[in-house]
Amino acid sequence: MADVYYTIEREGTGKFTEKKSRFLSFAYHVVSAEDAKARLKALQNEYHDARHVCWAYVIGPERKEWQANDNGEPSGTAGKPILNQINSLDLTDVAVGVVRYFGGIKLGTPGLIAAYKEAASLALEASGIKECVRQQLYSFIFPYMAMNDVMKVVKSTGADVVSQQFDNSCSMTLSIRLDDAENLFGRLSGVSGLTFE
Repeated sequence: MADVYYTIEREGTGKFTEKKSRFLSFAYHVVSAEDAKARLKALQNEYHDARHVCWAYVIGPERKEWQANDNGEPSGTAGKPILNQINSLDLTDVAVGVVRYFGGIKLGTPGLIAAYKEAASLALEASGIKECVRQQLYSFIFPYMAMNDVMKVVKSTGADVVSQQFDNSCSMTLSIRLDDAENLFGRLSGVSGLTFE
């Protein structure tokens, strides 16, 4: 279904050691780029004594908003492997930060890429994956006389009632999965006296 997307179920953490360098990883559920940056900034503040705090995030059901940061590691060796782990699971609304405490032994480019990939993978594995469905909201008003017609449409389309108010003039807000939204809109448009807000 086009209206389905995936995110993490809960916050997750991971630990990984490679040639005495310690990698601590954290996966967060986020709702915006600002939220992601705030969570990652807090992580950097908490682990201010670490050599590097590298990260990546992806936002939105279309997965179009993203960013990755190597935080002083050689270009493409940290942020990109973290981002690739998020992408490999087709996740969104997620931020992953990886803290590195340098162990005195250089890992080299392939070693760094593998280490950041593994650390990100461990945090995401601990987070679990949940399926989400994109919803469309419709708010409208209608005369009380059209109540039966409206309720028939609601029941037959499986829409969820978010709010409702019944008086001489009635109002209602419905939520329905995006794939079924066009059908609901068409059916409601056929109800006499109904106008969308």
